[in-house]
Amino acid sequence: MTEFDFLYDGTEETKTRFVCVVGESLRRFDLAITSTNRFYGKMLVTDLQAGRTAVIGPDDLEEEGYLEHVYKLNEEEAAELKAFLSDVVGPISFTDI
Repeated sequence: MTEFDFLYDGTEETKTRFVCVVGESLRRFDLAITSTNRFYGKMLVTDLQAGRTAVIGPDDLEEEGYLEHVYKLNEEEAAELKAFLSDVVGPISFTDI
């Protein structure tokens, strides 16, 4: 049997919001947005259709090309997702220190 060196192993209560939105491009976003005390208060945002997840905070939304890369979106779709997530993702809070 393989031995593992655990860097951490914990259980936490989280809050997940499931939302489906459609922008002007008619791109449908089925998202699971999980709030956790990990990741310095950033959220786990999962595109349920594509199965892609990213840790996202306000700084990530400002990173040029980040949403396009992570979720394989074109520029218009990424702009719509950014507009939605800007209202959802709050300021970073350092709760896991």
